[in-house]
Amino acid sequence: MKIVVVGGTGQIGRQLVPRLNSLGHEVIAASPKRSVNADTLEGLAAILAGADVVVDVANSPSFEDTAVLAFFEASTQNLLAAGAVAWVRHHVALSVVGTESMQGSGYFRAKLAQERLIRAPPLPYTIVRATQFFEFMAGIAHTSMREDVVWLSLAAIQPMASTEMAEALADAALAAPVNGMIEIAGPERAPQAEFVATWLSETDDPRAVAVDPAAPYFVVEIDDASLTPGPAARIMPTHSDDWLAHHLPTQVAA
Repeated sequence: MKIVVVGGTGQIGRQLVPRLNSLGHEVIAASPKRSVNADTLEGLAAILAGADVVVDVANSPSFEDTAVLAFFEASTQNLLAAGAVAWVRHHVALSVVGTESMQGSGYFRAKLAQERLIRAPPLPYTIVRATQFFEFMAGIAHTSMREDVVWLSLAAIQPMASTEMAEALADAALAAPVNGMIEIAGPERAPQAEFVATWLSETDDPRAVAVDPAAPYFVVEIDDASLTPGPAARIMPTHSDDWLAHHLPTQVAA
């Protein structure tokens, strides 16, 4: 099959493209770095010609509310229209577990708008919602700083390894469209404060973690149901301790 990975040079795309290639498929990494831009239509029609599957893992270059909404609406509309012309048989898109619960955030409003566009005809589709990646713990700490303290709630999250997200996306791309949503999550459900505190400790980061029940996740106050998957989610096997043991030495050195 010919599979076009939009956002193929990003964090998930860089892991997804070689995985699909190793399975014997013709895989093209499409991104502005490769002169393909779904937002502006640059190179889009040519790259989709003859494609069987499109996997959209692209992210907005700006998270400002207006800009992120404009990006996901324009890029998704362009991908769907160009895919219909090219007779693409399956449109796969990466989204986020808990999107409906997080509508106080401009980013999550944009992701929900993207999902609504994909759910409309004509392309068969699969929306793959993921929980947070282990790699995001540093970003959560950074955005939760007040003075020299990381303020977090005890709301649960269920993070996973980004490598396993690439695995799940590859499986979705090679399967029949579900014309619906699937959820992917890690094996451990615990307070976000616990995951972030472990990250800081393992990286010898001296910042303290403090608990505030009203502390937001970025800009939205959350509870145990906000960012955790439903009972039908596919649970990936890697635990946070195992991931930290294999990844932190490389990441800290970098």
